[in-house]
Amino acid sequence: MAALTNYLEVARHLGLNPQQQLRQVGLSLSMLEHPEQRVPTSVAARLLDESAHASGCETFGLRMAESRQLADFGVISLLLSHQATLRDALNTIVQYRHLLNESLALYVDQEGKTVILREELITVPPVPVRQGIELAIGVLYRLCSALLGPHWRPLSVNFTHDAPADLQVHKRLFGCKIEFGSEFNGIVCPAADLDAANPMADPAMARHARSFVESLPGATEGTTLNEVRKAIYLLLPMGRATIEQIAQYLSLNVRTLQRRLEENGVTFSELINEVRRELVLRYMENPRYSLGRIADLLGYSMPSSFTRWFTLQFGISPAAWRRRHPDTPQEGA
Repeated sequence: MAALTNYLEVARHLGLNPQQQLRQVGLSLSMLEHPEQRVPTSVAARLLDESAHASGCETFGLRMAESRQLADFGVISLLLSHQATLRDALNTIVQYRHLLNESLALYVDQEGKTVILREELITVPPVPVRQGIELAIGVLYRLCSALLGPHWRPLSVNFTHDAPADLQVHKRLFGCKIEFGSEFNGIVCPAADLDAANPMADPAMARHARSFVESLPGATEGTTLNEVRKAIYLLLPMGRATIEQIAQYLSLNVRTLQRRLEENGVTFSELINEVRRELVLRYMENPRYSLGRIADLLGYSMPSSFTRWFTLQFGISPAAWRRRHPDTPQEGA
């Protein structure tokens, strides 16, 4: 339930009845009093989006992120705070991601002297995640600031969704260039920032904290199926969602990955198709994305191949789908 830290305060500040909002998604006030209790991410994401709608506040999730601290990372908080560098802290989050949020995917993508910290929120079943994504990126920014100092500023913060009417909260929290309608959700910063020394780091405390985390039930286990889906979400728009690269990302060899998927009764190609189906609807609903751009993001080098796939999946061409949804651009936009 750590994902809902500060929910009550923000909801009340915006004039909502938090008990009523919680009840609408099947939660209760007493459940928020036990941070160790796990809640499906789809439920938490619904709560945030419905609360944003009810309050008329497009920055509900970001307001929750504003006051987050390292301590809000739960059982790995002490371990994170004593990592030697931000890169080490991010690798720790990736290693123990299933202890934090099984639906949150993080990928450190370095190209030369620049790094993109890519994040995605994958829910089953798929639900609107705008507020959840803003909360996740806001929390990631707060983590970076905690380790690098309050004056740290990234090169940009990026969101795939459109800008809200009022950017005041975004500017207050991030203090840097903010890009909406981007091809990814995440933070762009100099690679050197990831290797700057953390003045709070204590190697002895880090060893102690890691020993404690490793002793927890399920500390070294993650659901392979879920981890593969998250990796595909992150790597597909980058053109890197091959089984070889997914296996490398998960620190597995290809045969082990294939065997684990077989044990779950699915193939890698089936998972790729499943994620494509979920992503394409998100992309199609974004008025900034042309059909050509969507084809690229889904890994199709030829628009005609994308059109054939889309028609096979949904029984209608992407151009016809767009014509039925007048708020989205037409083919060739």
